[in-house]
Amino acid sequence: MNLNQIVNKSAIKPRLNATSRDDAIAELIDTLVEAGAAPQEIRDELLTKILDREHKASTGFGYGVAVPHIKHPKLPALCAAIGLSEKGIDFEARDKAPVYTVFLLLSPADQPEDHLQAMETIFKNLSKETFRRAMRQATDTEDVNKLIDDADHNRLAEA
Repeated sequence: MNLNQIVNKSAIKPRLNATSRDDAIAELIDTLVEAGAAPQEIRDELLTKILDREHKASTGFGYGVAVPHIKHPKLPALCAAIGLSEKGIDFEARDKAPVYTVFLLLSPADQPEDHLQAMETIFKNLSKETFRRAMRQATDTEDVNKLIDDADHNRLAEA
């Protein structure tokens, strides 16, 4: 599985409007709904479920990244949105640093293997300082799409 298979191209927000964790998550869910990747009728359920999970344990993993994620039985397919914050968002990350890159992953409840594989793919890339830095420097959707393609084809130099 690669990032191009996970990230919905219509759900990339190179400039999040949100300044809080909860608003950023809502904005990314709305982006997936607008893209047709998540059903409108479960939008509020998705938000509630993700925020409940965030209150138990933050998905701000450090290094300026967060990966909120859930499984839901009414999702038709695995999908992810990417949101970038210029100023950073407090996700109550482990390292207490602001989050600049948010990958929001939604998965069908009956596909736990795909969910784990998608998480592995996302984390594999986010663990690379070069990828995180390039993502933070992206200014538009085209930049993010090129970065995803470069990551999928191992064209990123390791710092």
